[in-house]
Amino acid sequence: MRIFVAGSSGQVARSLVEAADKAGIELRTAGRPELDLSDMAGAADLITAYAPTVIINAAAYTAVDTAETDEENALSVNTDGAATLAEIAADLDVPFLHLSTDYVFDGDKDEAYTESDAVGPTGAYGRTKLAGEVAVLAANPNAAIFRTAWVYSPFGKNFCKTMLMLAKTRDTLGVVADQFGNPTYAPDIANALLSIARAYAKNGSKPDYAGLFHLAGAGDTSWHGFATEIFNQGAAFDHPVPTVNAITTAEFPTPAKRPENSRLDCSKLRAVFGITLPNWQKSTEACVKRLFESGALE
Repeated sequence: MRIFVAGSSGQVARSLVEAADKAGIELRTAGRPELDLSDMAGAADLITAYAPTVIINAAAYTAVDTAETDEENALSVNTDGAATLAEIAADLDVPFLHLSTDYVFDGDKDEAYTESDAVGPTGAYGRTKLAGEVAVLAANPNAAIFRTAWVYSPFGKNFCKTMLMLAKTRDTLGVVADQFGNPTYAPDIANALLSIARAYAKNGSKPDYAGLFHLAGAGDTSWHGFATEIFNQGAAFDHPVPTVNAITTAEFPTPAKRPENSRLDCSKLRAVFGITLPNWQKSTEACVKRLFESGALE
């Protein structure tokens, strides 16, 4: 396999580099300025020259709150750029794996969302990602779209690292307890995408490989529950454990409305590809352990 990844500095892209290297899979990432999803001039030549057997789109405009006042730019990346990548993959006749988000849902459902549930994003980020899903499938009906949620990793900025850093200077934290979802470890996403790429290599583009899938950590919790688990794991490394007070969404207002329920039902992923991501507590333990052992929090 020769995998081309759009994006290079994000959590999933960096996790894909590590996972591919460990598995002995040839993989190339490309991010700005070499590949800019807001300006795709020359993108087809760049990707074609690499001669990929799979293209993965791990690039996105992910600044959820900033998107509220910058929706045009978010749309150019999350919709137009993604559609162009899907079209390039169709022209090259190679599988296209695209990452999307739980923010395509309004969060009003009581149970976990399935791929067939009605969408209804409440903010600009979710609108642009949903438009991206539609545009990708219009440009490439054989594309596979994977919605994920609450992504964290040893890389970049994310909730896990932020909580551990805050614990260094604060004895008490207030964390939202009325939003629920699936914390998802970026290395687990990367391993799943590589397994899916192997399935394509083995079986070709089967009809049931196309369309929407949910790809998230097993089990669910609130942000408060996630923070509590992070601190419990950090305690094993003698890290400070602050008091974590449960607060409401109303007590922590943000420019973009977050879904109250972001839980994703991933049974279709298991049925089609035989993949179930690890339980979120197990992956949180792995992430915290790596952060301390690598010195990333110093």
